Amino acid sequence: MACAVSTDRPPFDPARAYALAPSVSVRPEPFGALLYDYGTRRLSFLKTPLLVAVVRALAEQPDAASALTAAGVPAPSHDHYLRALAGLADAGTIQERP
Repeated sequence: MACAVSTDRPPFDPARAYALAPSVSVRPEPFGALLYDYGTRRLSFLKTPLLVAVVRALAEQPDAASALTAAGVPAPSHDHYLRALAGLADAGTIQERP
C-alpha cells in the first residue's frame, strides 16, 4: 500500500550541502531555538544550543558532516545529530543547496 503523503525530497545524505529553508525563521531560546516555517505554518523546536549551531553552520560548510565538526559536536555524538538533521530535512526545515 502506498503512502497518501508524498514528498519530492531526496533522502538525507550527510555528504551533501544543506541550509535552512528560506521560509523558516529561527528564534533563539535558552533551551535552543524555535523554528517557524511560514510556508507550512509548522513550529519546531531545536532542543539544544549545539543543534542550533549545527543548523546555522550548514549554510557555510561544504556538507552536513562538516557542519557538525564546525559547530563543535563531539565525534561520538555525530550519529545522534545526523539523525536530528535527517528529521529536519524530512520535514523540509533544511534543504539541499547547490
